[in-house]
Amino acid sequence: MNEQLVDARALSKLRWRCRRGLLENDLFVERFFARHEATLTENQAQGLLALMDLSDNDLLDLLLARKEPEGELACGNVRMVLNQLRTPASPR
Repeated sequence: MNEQLVDARALSKLRWRCRRGLLENDLFVERFFARHEATLTENQAQGLLALMDLSDNDLLDLLLARKEPEGELACGNVRMVLNQLRTPASPR
């Protein structure tokens, strides 16, 4: 497993790549970055990029647990990031 942290330049590119057309998806992604940006690993970045290749509607179905990853998406990195994306905000 590659637990190397993502450098600042790669993180900036990743944030740009994660911009979505659906506000709902953007909210999930922004919450993910708020929680994990400082400790984001290469494995997480790979999983996140795989999810960003999906259409907005397919991504939303995964984020809302209407569907589960299948085929090439059913790998450990994607499942790890998807679980982190699905984790609700902690009550304050």
